[in-house]
Amino acid sequence: MLVCDICGEEVLLEDDMKTHVLLSHVEDRLQCPLCSLSGVSYDQLGFHIAAAHPEPPRRAESSSRPDTAGDAGRPSAVQAASRAAEKAWRRGDETCGGTRSEHSSADRGREFECPVCWTVCRDGCSLQEHVELHFQNEAAPSCAESCSSDRRLALQLQRREESQQEQQEFTELQRQFGVDGSGGGGYRRQMERTLESAVDRGLLSPAEFHCRRADMMESLSSGVDDGTTRSQGVVGALQDYYRTEGPDCVRVWLSVDTDHYSSSAGDRGWGCGYRNFQMLLSALHRTEAYASVLPEKLVPSIPRLQRMIEEAWKEGLDPQGASHFDQRLQGTASWIGATEIYVLLTSLRISARIIDFHQPTGPGGTHPALFEWVKQYFIQPCRSSRLQPRLIQTSLPPLYLQHQGHSRSVVGLEQRRDGTLCLLLLDPGCSPLDIRKLWSRDAVSAAVRRLRKYPTNLKHKQYQVVALQGQLTTEEKQISISNSRTLHAERIP
Repeated sequence: MLVCDICGEEVLLEDDMKTHVLLSHVEDRLQCPLCSLSGVSYDQLGFHIAAAHPEPPRRAESSSRPDTAGDAGRPSAVQAASRAAEKAWRRGDETCGGTRSEHSSADRGREFECPVCWTVCRDGCSLQEHVELHFQNEAAPSCAESCSSDRRLALQLQRREESQQEQQEFTELQRQFGVDGSGGGGYRRQMERTLESAVDRGLLSPAEFHCRRADMMESLSSGVDDGTTRSQGVVGALQDYYRTEGPDCVRVWLSVDTDHYSSSAGDRGWGCGYRNFQMLLSALHRTEAYASVLPEKLVPSIPRLQRMIEEAWKEGLDPQGASHFDQRLQGTASWIGATEIYVLLTSLRISARIIDFHQPTGPGGTHPALFEWVKQYFIQPCRSSRLQPRLIQTSLPPLYLQHQGHSRSVVGLEQRRDGTLCLLLLDPGCSPLDIRKLWSRDAVSAAVRRLRKYPTNLKHKQYQVVALQGQLTTEEKQISISNSRTLHAERIP
């Protein structure tokens, strides 16, 4: 089926189309196929279509689809005008009976207006080239396609930026936890650098530097903490305070006597987990239920604790955690958490459990369930006693309390007159000077206030508690090692 470019009429044969064009559009005066205009020449019809019937907006599905059912079979107005211009140029060639160049010479002095944009051309050749530019522009991507490409590019850039940000955050976490091999070489190297810096600033003489370094090397070789950051008798000082002070407290529970261990120059910024375990060991040495399973009565140094964790991993404890640290802690500044404390205790044949307060249970992001659980921990051994004193000194070891980025030791609990519960926490970040204010009559109240933590003070998203619950037999230890392959915490709520 052949379609006339001028009027859209359909005929079957090519000869019929030639006859139609000759009779209807060449010898006869032409009529606009889109309106009632008639009696115009072929060239005039092309100019009229371009001016009076501009191309309708394109549809997304097809650029040549008609806008209405009544336009079916009609050519685009721009296409019709362009074809009319091209045929007028060819027709002029045929009339002149010569080539394009000959026709251009014959048409000098005439003006040729583009039927699409009305640009004036000098000759037919220029008009043809100009009209072809319009066809090239039509082949360019549509606005919708361009916008879609822009959106794809913007999405790619956004994903690339998010990926870079995630990589930076991951690298920072690696640096914080020491699993990237950073941290200055661990405790020994960090201590040496701190001493060297003190010499450079004139705070330490060379002789003092060598003496301090010799003491450090002796401590590291023996595997025993040098005790320079230890403060003894902390719980005893709290007992003395609550016997005469704290009128707003209706009841106070305290753990067994515990020493406080502060962070030192060798582990500042990453050693809180090790320091809290030293506090826990100092309490276990004073508890008959646990003292018998401890290999020695001395508190190990941080490098020695790191070696103990590595040895526990070799026994088969927590293979996932061992893989996370690449089986190595010695010589690094890697942070440890509740699972590493559990590994250490299990390796010492001490039964422990991890309780995970994985989400807030109170208003404002607070954790009242955590405080209530700690209360039940302290009152459990005292349930048989009907009449309890205001100050209750238990034989329970302290609790290890972990949250994102830090850990502390729970050595007591206050219950105030209004029912509010308050934890008493020993923080490795607290200096020995501040802790020893507990023995000062003038400063003890301020020192105790620093230990108190109300529900509004503990608003991290998640907390984990490590609680001890007796000794393990050799068989029970092997069961715990087997179960630690998929180590799970008890979730509350």
